[in-house]
Amino acid sequence: MSVGDSSWKTPEMESLHTRFSAWTPFSNKPLNRQLFQERVALISHWFDLWTNKQRQEFLFTILLRCTKSQLRFVQDWFSERMQVARVDFSTVLPRSISLYIFSFLNPKDLCAAAQVSWPWKFLTEQDCLWMPKCIKFGWFLPYTPTDNEYGAWKRHYIACVSNLDWLTPREAAAIYGTLNEPKAEDEELQERQREKCLRKIIWEKITLHKKELFKVRPPWVTGTCCSRLSKSKCQPHLSQTVRDRVGLHEALEKQLVLASIEGLPKLSSCSGSRPYPLLSKQKSWHGVYKNEDSSTYASWPHFILISSRIPAYEMVVESVKAGVISVVYEHGGMTLDSLLYLIGKALHGRRAQSMGILSDGDSREINLLQGYKIGIKNLLKPEVRDFWEKLGSFLATKEEGGHVDFFVPLGASEAGIEVLSQLSQLTGTFFTAPTGIATGSYQHILSDWLGPQQDGPPPCIYFSEAKLQAWCSLTDVLEDALKAVRREFSPVFKELQKGISCRMIGQFMFDTMSMTSILNNQDIAQALADGLMELSKENSDRPLEFLACFLLKKCSEKSKDEGNVILTKCDPKETLDLFTKERNIVEDNSQDTESSFSKSDLGFEVLLKLEKKLQRDSADKRTSAVRELLRSERKYVQMLEIVRDVYVRPLRAALASNRAILSAANIQIIFSDILQILSLNRQFLENLRDRVQEWSSIHCVGEIFIKFGDQLNIYTNFFNNYPVVLKTIEKCREMTPAFRAFLKRHDKTIVTKMLSLPELLLFPSRRFDEYLSLLYALRLHTAAGHVDRGDLATAIDQIKKYKGYIDQMKENISMKEQLSDIERLIWGCPILLEMNRYLIRVQDVVQLHCRDEEISFSLRLYEQIRDLSFFLFNDALLVSSRGISHTPFERTSKTTYQFIASVALHRLLIEDIPDSKYVKNAFILQGPKCEWICATEVEDDKFLWLSVLQNAIKSSMNK
Repeated sequence: MSVGDSSWKTPEMESLHTRFSAWTPFSNKPLNRQLFQERVALISHWFDLWTNKQRQEFLFTILLRCTKSQLRFVQDWFSERMQVARVDFSTVLPRSISLYIFSFLNPKDLCAAAQVSWPWKFLTEQDCLWMPKCIKFGWFLPYTPTDNEYGAWKRHYIACVSNLDWLTPREAAAIYGTLNEPKAEDEELQERQREKCLRKIIWEKITLHKKELFKVRPPWVTGTCCSRLSKSKCQPHLSQTVRDRVGLHEALEKQLVLASIEGLPKLSSCSGSRPYPLLSKQKSWHGVYKNEDSSTYASWPHFILISSRIPAYEMVVESVKAGVISVVYEHGGMTLDSLLYLIGKALHGRRAQSMGILSDGDSREINLLQGYKIGIKNLLKPEVRDFWEKLGSFLATKEEGGHVDFFVPLGASEAGIEVLSQLSQLTGTFFTAPTGIATGSYQHILSDWLGPQQDGPPPCIYFSEAKLQAWCSLTDVLEDALKAVRREFSPVFKELQKGISCRMIGQFMFDTMSMTSILNNQDIAQALADGLMELSKENSDRPLEFLACFLLKKCSEKSKDEGNVILTKCDPKETLDLFTKERNIVEDNSQDTESSFSKSDLGFEVLLKLEKKLQRDSADKRTSAVRELLRSERKYVQMLEIVRDVYVRPLRAALASNRAILSAANIQIIFSDILQILSLNRQFLENLRDRVQEWSSIHCVGEIFIKFGDQLNIYTNFFNNYPVVLKTIEKCREMTPAFRAFLKRHDKTIVTKMLSLPELLLFPSRRFDEYLSLLYALRLHTAAGHVDRGDLATAIDQIKKYKGYIDQMKENISMKEQLSDIERLIWGCPILLEMNRYLIRVQDVVQLHCRDEEISFSLRLYEQIRDLSFFLFNDALLVSSRGISHTPFERTSKTTYQFIASVALHRLLIEDIPDSKYVKNAFILQGPKCEWICATEVEDDKFLWLSVLQNAIKSSMNK
């Protein structure tokens, strides 16, 4: 049966034979393929119905059952379609994150990482990684890297490390000892007691400091809500809905703006009292000093007012003597009223024995504030006159020895002496100023001063002589160097007090330089002071004869040289006129008795001697002024020759030898005008040298200046092309490596007096200030009937007119740069470059918001919304929000600004909010569409801001 059954198998039955499964035929391939497709479709249907976790388990089970060839197949499939490979994180992540990762590596690991690939080398050599490592050890880069320079701080680190003088641990222990040397019991006990005392002192100081901070904390800084008091009746306040509904006429709106200005707080009296209530202690001070007698004059302090426009004024603040009250005020963005407010606040109701004013200016006017140059023309204006009258109330009277000292060379010209005379008549206070002739910056401070000086020369009253002399000698260099320093450090020290920053920089400068003290001879001033005091006691009818006899008596007591110096301190012109009058009196009285005749004869001989001496003194001063002119001109020509010898000749030689560093066109653009100036001033120097070689009192220099002034069109071409020259230098520096290397070799070397090419090109603009000062001094010491008098006046007019042209050009360029910087600084800022627009002040405030306006005014609460910054221009107010952004790996933060609105000044309303226990230093600014309730952090900032804004609105109304 079995045999038979086996013989009965047909081909169809053989094709249905299966292997491993009853469902998979063994030899029937089409059927096998069909069944496999059905099973795959069924499993796919199940796979679609499973959850994500079930799918993952199924895939995990399948991959475990796969062989190596099958897994390699899966890998190849993914590689073709998904491109799975190793990725460099530095090429995928943002650069800031990659740099943050690399910042955790030490210098050795950074150098190793730089050898991995070019992207890693570029990132690991960035200055932001190496600069903190250098600064940590006090290794500062001796120059500022350019924008295109790469890896400067890394090279500096490697150079410093390679020069280290290191010791092995055994050598260090032999020299310095070990850290754990045993100490005696007495030494340990003393050290513990010393540490305990120091810890106690530190904790007491910290506790006291916290208490003081808590007392002076402003209310809005704490983050609590604030409130505003009820509105003043004299301050109109219109909401936005009322504005839109009524549609105010332009004239009515102007009246409302002016009314809001008049309602602002002002200085209420000439004594400089504050617009806000003072403490009771300060009020009692005012009463005490008001009724004090002459016995307390010596206890009154000296007061010095220092302008921020002074170069390196930090060093000046550091040189102020102990006991002298010093105030640094901002030259820009302040008014005369705000300056009086600062003075009154510093004095606390007291009066000053003397007041010094150290500001910018020349021999004809004082540049006290931006827009306020005090001179003959504007001295009698109401606001200027009112300022000086109020300033006189802060000082002791003339009988009590009070005086004002201007550190501006007003005594070197007739116009300056006239300014001092009018101020003395206006205020009843004695005004004095230096009379020296000097071309260096602020060297006139150390020269002779006008009038008697009972307490010694004014510089000795307020300043330390050695430090002040060092500052005067370095002002030229510091004026340029400290501009860059202040620009870099201003964000860091913005929150600190001005006095602290000034003293830090000044002390650093004086600790690192050596100074020699100057000899100060006070015998001259003391002799004149004694003579005037004796003259006031005698009440003589012939004051000049009495003073002459007194000086001759003093002269006989001293050496001959000292006596000559004493006699030269009188003003030759005024004394000569008085001598002539006294001589006429002597001649009229020559018919008196014999005793009176002999006495008059003796006085006449004395007057003749003094007259001859003063004539010689005037001629000597005129000669010294001419020699100073020749010396300074020779130095100026030498600086111009440095440009020719160090820069022009090598560049032209390289161009002629087919190794050009710069093209002929660029050399022509940069140096053509300065070479023409050099040729002109060399001819001017030769004319001066020839005239000085044969100099006498009858010779003239005015005609040489007139001839020189007729050729000033060469300077005009230079100043017109000066911005183009600077741009060409910067462009060639960036685009031409050979020129960049050339400047690196020649800039700031001993040959160039440690100056760069752009700094050398600044000398022509500075020279005209020196010309003007020297010409004023020459005219002052030239007699009225001298031939050179008229030519000097003509030359002064020429140079003054051209200097005004230079100043106007500088001002226009600086204003354009300032407006361009503000446009780049404020995000979304509109175009600010318009004709005659300039920035007046920037004020940081906080914006407040009323939480509930339905309750009474005295109970309204306000909360701080955001920080604002006001940019005040002469025609508009720009409002922007202020934020702070932080840069990776940098300690300093960057202030960012976002534009909000701009309001024309003639459409701006101001309302003051009185202080209360909930809100302080608050005010309201209302425009045609928006309203801002703001507050300042300091009371002084609010008063100064409202004062400046008030004057700006009035000025815009008057246009």
